[in-house]
Amino acid sequence: MILRPVAESDAETLIAANCANRSYHAPWVAPPCDRAAFDYWFAGLATGRTISMIGLTAEGQVIGVFNFSEIVQANFRSCYLGYYGMAETAGRGLMSLCLRAGLIHIREAAGLHRVEANIQPANQRSIRLVRRLGFRLEGFSPKYLFIDGDWRDHERWAILLEDVSATI
Repeated sequence: MILRPVAESDAETLIAANCANRSYHAPWVAPPCDRAAFDYWFAGLATGRTISMIGLTAEGQVIGVFNFSEIVQANFRSCYLGYYGMAETAGRGLMSLCLRAGLIHIREAAGLHRVEANIQPANQRSIRLVRRLGFRLEGFSPKYLFIDGDWRDHERWAILLEDVSATI
């Protein structure tokens, strides 16, 4: 497994994986499926408030994408987490490995203290992932994010990064 920052050179591979997994991602997320959408998303990374990482198998197959966004330092030292995986690598524990590595990276590289993931209650696969890594349910936010044409309820899950172990 390889986890590294997303590069512009990942565009073709990531777009192809996103398009091939459109039905797998729906209705939870709609990642870029063409070059214009990728370029728009990638340009947003230049603000420095988001660190996006890509997980790959040793053969170069995309495992998933992890977005640590709205990074705030000072007294807050926190961010939001968004992620999505690919059907072809699901069920093998690779998303867990990648996310654990990403959490350790964001703690060490950015000096963050806390990460929050907002997940639609019906997205049980995502909830199982964060629960497995030690995230705690902190609350419920009605009509929190506009996704797939409607305002969607979300559960707030969070982890204190000092609770993330480097051991598996």
